[in-house]
Amino acid sequence: MPYTTLADLTDRFGENLLIQLTDRGDVATDSIDADVIDRALADTDALIDGYVAKRYALPMAATPALIRTLAIDIAIYKLHVYDANPKIEADYKAAMRALEAISAGSVTLPVDGVEAPGSGSSGARLTDRERPLTEASMKGFI
Repeated sequence: MPYTTLADLTDRFGENLLIQLTDRGDVATDSIDADVIDRALADTDALIDGYVAKRYALPMAATPALIRTLAIDIAIYKLHVYDANPKIEADYKAAMRALEAISAGSVTLPVDGVEAPGSGSSGARLTDRERPLTEASMKGFI
């Protein structure tokens, strides 16, 4: 299940922008090229999976709203052949930072049935070593 869809991109950015970004043929068709969109969405899903797989089991049963938003921001950036609008580029960079935070564990996803892996311990680990200065070793000094 993809993290975002053509409908999500159309709702957020409008059909005109998607036509400009995907109608790449020699003869303009004035329509959205679904193949170009599908490639961008597949690339986006692979990128997100690479970051999220470190902490969560894939595939996710349901797509969290944060992941859907990040997927939209990444996919629209990937659709640009040349320089993207500064707002789209800023959103892409913020999405990448969010993915890094998810991967590091500082941002958690509300995914049912999946927990971020822990270290396996239940708390602090203490090690007691032999003390070099004891009552017996200090005999005569105390």
